[in-house]
Amino acid sequence: MGVENPAEQAQILLRTRLCNPNFIYTIFSDSPDSNYSKLKYIMSSSVTEACNNSALLLGPRGCGKVAILEMVIKDLLQEYPDTICVIKLNGLLHSEDNCSLKEIARQLCIENQLVFSKMASFDDNSQFVIAMLRECGLAHKTIIFVLDEFDLFTQGKQRLLYSLLDAMQSVTSQAVVVGVSCRLDADQLLEKRVRSRFSHRKLLFLPPSQEDLQKILQHALLLSTESSLPPQYVAAYNKKLLNTLSDDKFKDIIDSLCNFDATFNHLLRFLFASVCHMDTKSGFLSLDNFKTALSSIQRQPKLEALQDCSILELYILVCLRRLEGKEQETTNFNSVMKEYKDVHNSFQTTDYYARNVCLRAFEHLLQRQLISLVDNRGHSQSVEFRPVRLLISSHELHQGLKAYRSCPAILHKLLDLAV
Repeated sequence: MGVENPAEQAQILLRTRLCNPNFIYTIFSDSPDSNYSKLKYIMSSSVTEACNNSALLLGPRGCGKVAILEMVIKDLLQEYPDTICVIKLNGLLHSEDNCSLKEIARQLCIENQLVFSKMASFDDNSQFVIAMLRECGLAHKTIIFVLDEFDLFTQGKQRLLYSLLDAMQSVTSQAVVVGVSCRLDADQLLEKRVRSRFSHRKLLFLPPSQEDLQKILQHALLLSTESSLPPQYVAAYNKKLLNTLSDDKFKDIIDSLCNFDATFNHLLRFLFASVCHMDTKSGFLSLDNFKTALSSIQRQPKLEALQDCSILELYILVCLRRLEGKEQETTNFNSVMKEYKDVHNSFQTTDYYARNVCLRAFEHLLQRQLISLVDNRGHSQSVEFRPVRLLISSHELHQGLKAYRSCPAILHKLLDLAV
């Protein structure tokens, strides 16, 4: 049965977009300064000018390195059919030299409809790869080697990297080696003999800027007037969405999201969750949808653990925070009890418990890993005398107290005074 509700159709369309990296990253393909344009130039020059190239794509995980590389390869395969062969390796699977060379030989055999021998030695596979590079070069066919987790290939003797880059020194070969790594110093891990054969082209991938962020939000969430959806619905949806995107509260949500993780992948997961929470009855993406999505993808175990704490345990955590603010050298149960007694005497609090009850609460916090022992030495010592540290930040503690339903007002005051 077909989907008749335009809101449901829009939701399906938006989900499809957000799961398609090619659609998301196309907005960066037009600029000549984009990593897409630079990488495509490097790789296409090997095809058109029959030369060898190598490059590294560096940057944090989730910043689009592999997505951009896949887009470039897809475009090149469409522009130059039957003249490109793609070999893909991953350092997590193929970092060992024998394994990696065997995998290259296997993929080359599949691409060229040859019989692959599992029993071939390292030297046999090495000679086969060199011969295939030469034959493909003479046939004006470019081999693209994609080495994901490139830094893992630099472990050991680096025979694979040396063999590939050395074979590419021949005028008859026609190949591109593209390394992908989250380590910015990946090129410095290369041995001297390998580094001298590497072209030292590096493309840096970073989390999106504020300008790029706005482009992605509008590109991913706005509906096209040329779609099959009713024009009136599209106009109303886009107007509502633009108002939401310009709202200061929405900007606060995006700031909170980026402070936690500013990468493209995290942003796309957030948008996908927002679309999943979209109310199909109203047919619009509301601010509440984005708030719900943010809370669903940013679960904070420490804040959740605070909700299960007793009032006494909250007092102990606040006392520990106050002791940290006083820059006390060593903090243990005895010093916490001293601070707890001072607080009670100063503010005449009604929540005052016996020492043995406080000790059980203190041990419970250790079990919940909201506090921990500074070191594992002194096992013979009682817990009362062993130094501890707080494993929750002042901001997290403040947020936890705000969310705690029956939190005494004095704890907020004590925490504010400690800041």
